[in-house]
Amino acid sequence: MVKQQGIGKSHAKIILIGEHSVVYGQPAIALPLPNVKLTVTIDRRADQLQLVNSRYFDGPVNELPNNMLGVQKLINALITKFTGQEDGWQLTIDSQLPAERGMGSSAATAVAIVRAFFDYYEKKLTRKELLKLADIEEQITHRSPSGLDAATVSSANPLYYIKGQAGKAIEINLSATMVIADTGIKGATKEAIASVQQLLKGQPDKAQAHIEHLGNLVNATRDFLKNNEVIKLGTALNAAQADLQALNVSDKSLDNLITVARHNGALGAKLTGGGRGGCMFAIMQTALGARRLASILKESGAKHTWIQPFDQRGEE
Repeated sequence: MVKQQGIGKSHAKIILIGEHSVVYGQPAIALPLPNVKLTVTIDRRADQLQLVNSRYFDGPVNELPNNMLGVQKLINALITKFTGQEDGWQLTIDSQLPAERGMGSSAATAVAIVRAFFDYYEKKLTRKELLKLADIEEQITHRSPSGLDAATVSSANPLYYIKGQAGKAIEINLSATMVIADTGIKGATKEAIASVQQLLKGQPDKAQAHIEHLGNLVNATRDFLKNNEVIKLGTALNAAQADLQALNVSDKSLDNLITVARHNGALGAKLTGGGRGGCMFAIMQTALGARRLASILKESGAKHTWIQPFDQRGEE
């Protein structure tokens, strides 16, 4: 017997440091943004139609467009998993997350869909199974996903993450405020990953040195977050951005906003997520400075900004 409605929730995330290098076994640190929310509801229907409603598509599961192929494969896997293939329902995706901006939109969608199905069929869901099922979608949407996105959008805690391992919650004691800015350009994660792979083939020593340096910066950053070393954190973030630029995953839109931030008081600024568009962020010592910088970034071309105190996760 199924319920009349199943609900699954998730939220945005931001990678603080460790993008791309995390794919190659180095650690990364990611922060959940629980006030930037995504909810999936499954409502029972009297007929046998299985419909999806979202900002991109409204219609039957088997007619989902190519850009939602990962969602389609995940839903079909969940239909097969449960015995309700003949059930009729409407699945609605309500998301506050900008798509293709490095904030975990596809992973958040996958996590919420899985949680909604398990709620609808009243089955218990372990974290291990949640991440395994979410990876069905991520394998299609992102080439060689690290698993970091799904781990963070389903967690309430900042995570220290190594590919293939469970994320570890970390302590943050930092008197600083983050400003996140959207370039307005869709991130190109697959292309950025392919670029790193190409560099590893063509200039393996150079590429590997940047990947390992990023890993070292992540481990240092873990201590800076715990010990309220804001200046050192900013320096580490700037160094990480230099590595990412050398790996060819930044672009002019990101570089522009990062330069503007540094020229206006940011202690550190870098891209976040896959790169080649998407979002960047900057660290400011005060909330007032963060609000001022957010305005300046908008004047400089940012399409949207979020302000995130480190001591109050998720506040917009």
